[in-house]
Amino acid sequence: MSRSYSYLGKLQKKKLLVKTKKRGLHAGTRQSARFGSSLEFSDFRAYQLGDDVRQIDWNVYGRTQKHYIKRFLDEQELSISIYLDGTASMQQIVKKWDMARELAAALSYTVLSSDDRLHFAVISGDYIHPVKKRGAIYSRKVFLDILHVQAAEIAGGFWSALPQVISRKEQLSILISDGLEPLHVMEEVFQKLAALKQEFWLLQVLSIEELVPDYAGDLKLLDAENDSAVNVSMNSAILTEYKNRVRAHNTELELLCRKYGGHYILAADDRDLQSVLFTDLPAKGLMR
Repeated sequence: MSRSYSYLGKLQKKKLLVKTKKRGLHAGTRQSARFGSSLEFSDFRAYQLGDDVRQIDWNVYGRTQKHYIKRFLDEQELSISIYLDGTASMQQIVKKWDMARELAAALSYTVLSSDDRLHFAVISGDYIHPVKKRGAIYSRKVFLDILHVQAAEIAGGFWSALPQVISRKEQLSILISDGLEPLHVMEEVFQKLAALKQEFWLLQVLSIEELVPDYAGDLKLLDAENDSAVNVSMNSAILTEYKNRVRAHNTELELLCRKYGGHYILAADDRDLQSVLFTDLPAKGLMR
């Protein structure tokens, strides 16, 4: 991944949009809908890299020799969780895993650049210790860390583990997965998120090989999750049936997301990541 990420400058100016009315517990840079509170002083917080220097309270600096910024009651931050599927089916295809990690990294960068609170975790069966950060000062480091994150090789699924590890305090949960589990398993996660009054987005990352495979002849197919194998003879009829089933599965998955108030985006690994970030998300009203 030795490449230039020139789009970070553009991403730094973006914000993720959350429609939920569930409020954050800490002050931040976003304006709340409460009328008349914009001039009501709340407290101070330490100056962080990227803050507007015009907001520094120089009277406090004169007393403490430290830079502090005033916070007001209408400056409420968002708390956003990003859960990355780190199961074997995600990591088996390098390009697909790279796409998933870069999506997670870019969205985490946006959260932190907006001075919102980030809760990030790679999940592969057992719960992997999450990253919890707030503030633009951490945005680039977290971005780079996620680009190179590796999930532990442990048994278990992403979707079956999620209900036990979902953070209850978030306004938004972003799920990045190939979404190939049985629909009823994923529906349980959507139900829980809806019960918690959390907005959620599903970014389904699939390899182009999984969407439109181009195989022929006798093959041995291996299940990346449990190492089971099956011998098949591929022909045009089988490939057509496979493509139809994948298309139907993804359509039902999108409908399930909508049923529980979520948003769905399909991100095949042959797509340009910037088109997902700067075209798909804004088109659905999820970023500005």
